[in-house]
Amino acid sequence: LNVNDRQTSMVLGDRNIVLYGPGFIKDRLMGLTFRISPSSFYQVNPVQTEVLYGKAMEFAAMTGKERVIDAYCGTGTIGIIASGNARDVIGVELNRDAIRDARMNARENKIRNVRFVPGDAGWFMEGMAAEKVEVVLMDPPRSGSDRKFLHSLLTLSPEKIVYVSCNPETLARDLACLTKRDYLVKKMQPVDMFPLTDLVEVVCLLENR
Repeated sequence: LNVNDRQTSMVLGDRNIVLYGPGFIKDRLMGLTFRISPSSFYQVNPVQTEVLYGKAMEFAAMTGKERVIDAYCGTGTIGIIASGNARDVIGVELNRDAIRDARMNARENKIRNVRFVPGDAGWFMEGMAAEKVEVVLMDPPRSGSDRKFLHSLLTLSPEKIVYVSCNPETLARDLACLTKRDYLVKKMQPVDMFPLTDLVEVVCLLENR
């Protein structure tokens, strides 16, 4: 039971009451187990989610030597999946419930080269500007990324950006910003997550010039 006592347009409030069961569900995705709490984001079409994340990993084309940032990491799905082909992964997410789930998911799947940090991904990446990061995986909300995040991304200047978007309009806006500077769009692939609707996810690969 979610309690929302605020007079705003927000659908969910901050408080959840468990009526029955452990207060979370678990799902299997790409051979891994993920715990999902009520306030955490998770893709709702498991069959196409494997297609979507598989395409993201294909575009990233990691060799096992890369340092990876998983921005907007949610429950850690993309970062944990990527960890098998990366040197190490850092997931960043504002939602503390999701970060708690992500840490538990890493432990449950015995993943040791991933750590999850609560906070704003833009601020975090700004603090890492002096370090070398080869790949940034990003899966922002429908509103896309804000200017601060994009500025931090350009400052960090990774070799590759894999952008997973649930809104082609905000993807186009963000790509316009990134391609004005150092990046070229190399590949783009729509994935139909919601059949018989006009909604589509898009995986996009950008490479540093």
